[in-house]
Amino acid sequence: MRAAVVVFPGSNCDRDLAVAFERAGADVTMVWHKDSTLPDGIDIVGVPGGFSYGDYLRCGAIAAQSPICQSVAAHASRGGYVLGVCNGFQVLTETGLLPGALLRNAGLKYICKTVGLKVETSASDYTNGYNAGDVIDIPIAHHDGNYFADPETIAVLKGEDRIAFTYTDNPNGAQADIAGILSPNRRVLGMMPHPERAADAGHGGTDGVALFRALAGALTTA
Repeated sequence: MRAAVVVFPGSNCDRDLAVAFERAGADVTMVWHKDSTLPDGIDIVGVPGGFSYGDYLRCGAIAAQSPICQSVAAHASRGGYVLGVCNGFQVLTETGLLPGALLRNAGLKYICKTVGLKVETSASDYTNGYNAGDVIDIPIAHHDGNYFADPETIAVLKGEDRIAFTYTDNPNGAQADIAGILSPNRRVLGMMPHPERAADAGHGGTDGVALFRALAGALTTA
């Protein structure tokens, strides 16, 4: 598996995401936001968490206009895999790779803690290392993680089994308790919680490891 992790000004989880990919067996390349193309042979692009461009406009809106994001969108349109975590999820909604938007937390405060996530579907290369209905513990760290979409979009996500994760105790007001969603072809995943922060026992938990291992297994055998 070959992975590229995009780095924006303000990214602060890029190295964490790269290490999680590497521990799952990936060959990882860091890609600067001003690069116009991805390296050849990339299987998955990771768009990390942080505060791209300081979140001075809408979160992820400026990053979505970076030169590399055109290549990320082209990669996705060819059937390539893309994982967006936290700020990366915001970027994916701003680029249109995933529907909806991430709004200010309902409590209007930054939240940083470990939360329970329910695995809503195991029918994706990201989640097939879990069983549907499993509850896992994954950290969150966001100020704008309140997922919003119109009722029709929510109905489509539910009807097509594209809600990957929901919160067991909604921390931010997200509609339908949504913590992560999939694209129609199930190869793009955006999620607010940080699985890369739950991939090392020394950091307090390993419930995120199965996501990276499942993805590596799918891409190694593809």
